[in-house]
Amino acid sequence: MGFKLTSLAVLCATATSLPVLADTQTTDEQMVVIGRQLETPLDLAANVTVIDASEIAASGATNLTDVLRGRAGIQISDSNNGAVFAMRGFNAESAANNTLILLDGRRLNNIDIAAASIRAIPLNQVERVEILSGSAGVLYGDQAVGGVINIITKAPNAAGGNVTLSAGSYDTYEGRADIAGKISDEWRYFAAADYNESDNYRRNNANETGSVMARVQYDDGERQFFVEGSYYDNKQETPGSLTLEQFEADPRSSFQDGDYIHETTDAWRAHLQQQVSEHWSLAGDLNYSDSSVSSVSWGSPGKNTRSLLELNPKALGQYQTDNGPLSIVLGADLHRGKADFDLFGTDRNNTQTLASVYLQQTVPLSSTLEYVIGGRYAHVKDELVDAAVYPEGVDLDEHAHALELGLNYRPVAGQRFYVRADQNFRFAKVDEQAYTSPGVMGLKPQKGHSIEAGWDLVANQYQLKLSLYRLALKDEIVYDNSAEMPVGGAFAGANINADESRRYGGSIVGDWQVLQGWDVGAEYNYIDAEFTNGDNDGNELSWVAKHSGRIYSSYDLNDVWQFYVEGQYLGERYLEGDNANIDDQLDDYWLANVAINYTRKNWSASLRADNLFDKEYASAGFYSSWGNSYYSGAGRALRLSVSYHF
Repeated sequence: MGFKLTSLAVLCATATSLPVLADTQTTDEQMVVIGRQLETPLDLAANVTVIDASEIAASGATNLTDVLRGRAGIQISDSNNGAVFAMRGFNAESAANNTLILLDGRRLNNIDIAAASIRAIPLNQVERVEILSGSAGVLYGDQAVGGVINIITKAPNAAGGNVTLSAGSYDTYEGRADIAGKISDEWRYFAAADYNESDNYRRNNANETGSVMARVQYDDGERQFFVEGSYYDNKQETPGSLTLEQFEADPRSSFQDGDYIHETTDAWRAHLQQQVSEHWSLAGDLNYSDSSVSSVSWGSPGKNTRSLLELNPKALGQYQTDNGPLSIVLGADLHRGKADFDLFGTDRNNTQTLASVYLQQTVPLSSTLEYVIGGRYAHVKDELVDAAVYPEGVDLDEHAHALELGLNYRPVAGQRFYVRADQNFRFAKVDEQAYTSPGVMGLKPQKGHSIEAGWDLVANQYQLKLSLYRLALKDEIVYDNSAEMPVGGAFAGANINADESRRYGGSIVGDWQVLQGWDVGAEYNYIDAEFTNGDNDGNELSWVAKHSGRIYSSYDLNDVWQFYVEGQYLGERYLEGDNANIDDQLDDYWLANVAINYTRKNWSASLRADNLFDKEYASAGFYSSWGNSYYSGAGRALRLSVSYHF
């Protein structure tokens, strides 16, 4: 159990933008995770964590949020309508735009500020999750600032399937099924479906969620092709925030009845990769997604729609030298997104076109030392119409670039030292551009640079991973409640380019196999995030905990029974928006989760208890001079799942 080290776990899957076709493979020096092709095109000097299918199963987790909570320094915020994942020191409002989330290399981040819908991906579709901690502006471009989470779906080689039924606290019920098969020697298929309903912990927070997906794939050794489609439908009541007095009196309470959000998304994707010579292959992805979101907030109905068309061609090269493989990737990302907002006080539409090119290569200097170098250039254009702010429409153009230089050094088998300097950027989202203070004609791109160094050690019975980093940002794009409201604006504040900020941090992760079948591990993450300019110079960034971590143990009682326990810690932090550090910090807390798993022949079962000791805590909180608001984290919840594999 525990983390897995990779030379390029994320890059191997996303440089080729493909789900898994091959098993995880190991070498004496490191774990190497192979994507949907047999090549490993690049090596990235970075802190990468892999959560594989066996680890997900052992944890007893029933959704991706539980899988990711506390891992790789991820801090989760949840306003009781979906989780937001922060990496390397971002608050909830900005985390959705500074943590890049991918599904088999396809962007899930929306073109507006709404967080990616992680619950659209049920666990029966997931093969593994790869987490790159830190910026990756060259490889991924826009929004790859704090880190990248790449969710790799299953692509089974063998015929078969699974059916899972589960039930738990708060009238939670879920059914999942998937099936895979062989059409011919080259053609295969995979399909999966999921349905979940629950009243959830808070009142007026019930959800009904369903998803289906299907994929047909072809592989003859030289050519790989697949096409897939998916549909997601989620309707959830939104219980609203609580005052401190309401939160302390009854964290399950809600004083908003009838509010909800209903999202439907369909997505289509096609991929083709062709080996064109001994050293080169060409690949391309064509992706399209279309979402519709209807809602009622404080009794006012609203609707917004968004669509995104992506074309991602690339060329992959690999040459064998006396010192090892030299790898090259040259690619382009072409995106065109549209958004239309019809909400209370908002009548807006925008078309955003983004084009970028990038080059990255790994060059071996010796059998133990290699360097990674690369660059990216990106240009974005917004065609924006807003009835209140830009009634005649406006065109906004911006550009940004990123450079990267890294070193990997492996002095002996099982050890790796790395150092990397990387630039990053993010462009303003479509709705951020439309709500700026008078005189601000479009927001500047947010730009930053990071420096990171680390050491990985992999031995037969233990693993150890250390990393240190510094991330500095300028013109960070945030919403400021104290900024001057736009002309014709409906609420206080505006989106701004904020004062400069910096984040120092480090992490240590260890895993030890005490005995055959008994693993223990721990993870600690430290973040010192402060403003370095302006009125808040020297203040801590709000909603960023300096200290976080987890401890865990997995024990195989025998061939059929397994026990798993973990403790997750999150330290003190200021309420979101309290950048002046006026109020007291929220208390730190521990959450304890346990699971008992049973496997026999074609049957398996899992009983998991989340928040075993029923700790009351705020999963999100916002500062305001008019009064702070709080959202309750879920209390103790039991979940029993039973699966049949055929």
